[in-house]
Amino acid sequence: MEWWLHVGLLCIPLLAVYLHIPPPQLSPALNTWHSSGHFFTFRGNNVFYKESVGIVGSSDVLLLLHGFPTSSYDWYKIWDSLTQRFNRVIALDFLGFGFSDKPRPHRYSIFEQASVVEALVAHLGLSEQRINILSHDYGDTVALELLYRSDHNRSGHVTINSLCLSNGGIFPETHYPRFVQKVLKDSGFISPVLTRLINFQLFSRGIGDVFGPYTQPTEAEFWDMWTGVRINDGNLVMDSILQYINQRLKHRERWVGALTSTSTPLHMIYGPLDPINPHPEFIQLYRKLVQRSTVSVLDEHVSHYPQLEDPTGFFNAYLSFINSF
Repeated sequence: MEWWLHVGLLCIPLLAVYLHIPPPQLSPALNTWHSSGHFFTFRGNNVFYKESVGIVGSSDVLLLLHGFPTSSYDWYKIWDSLTQRFNRVIALDFLGFGFSDKPRPHRYSIFEQASVVEALVAHLGLSEQRINILSHDYGDTVALELLYRSDHNRSGHVTINSLCLSNGGIFPETHYPRFVQKVLKDSGFISPVLTRLINFQLFSRGIGDVFGPYTQPTEAEFWDMWTGVRINDGNLVMDSILQYINQRLKHRERWVGALTSTSTPLHMIYGPLDPINPHPEFIQLYRKLVQRSTVSVLDEHVSHYPQLEDPTGFFNAYLSFINSF
């Protein structure tokens, strides 16, 4: 018998066993985050969001948009600080992420996620309110689609008061996705098999690679990220969601154009050790193309998840921006 047939026959039972491994139990911290949130319905799917009413006497609203492959829980280290500055702080799990539904098969797109955000804003009765947006990674591109709609006065658009981006691959030419991401997004019929083979060890190694060596997540934090992926079999939709990388390339003119032409106050908070959007290539291009934006480059040890790796530096950089206009 051919060797590859032996391997295949061995993998089938292992795969079958793995498919029946239940998702990890929620940690107390993740359970608290979930319990304090709510759901609303978007086109038949449940979308999770968390909202805190903070400082009295302010009408400022802040909307937080998370990255791939994690969730709104990415913001937990600065959540309390943000509620001391804003009247309302809102974060959601995009469709296919965290506690939100993860339909499959489904054509996930940045356009749909922007519509999810618009629907949430309407659901919360904030359609007439000017919204401050703070985004990261995948959320940066969703924010740029929202910016495009806002500047072109599309119906149902979110009226953006300010936009702060952080460590997102907004320029395809300076974006270097991880090997697994490239394989999953381009492997066609093999991708569903690969998504089923991703386990905690592979996941934590991949995520750890985009954190700085001195700012690594704890074991508990790795498990919280993995739990967020595994809820509702989110690992099985990763290949579909990763089409956003191809969408960024296809719609570069629309999204980078929105960034370079807007009159909305802009800021970039950047962890310079980021292997996905490397220094200085990424930030030099950003400064060249987006001349109206201010920029905060954090400590040299901070990498792709600046709000988790340096929450104090990240929050102070954001506070300086938001208080400057």
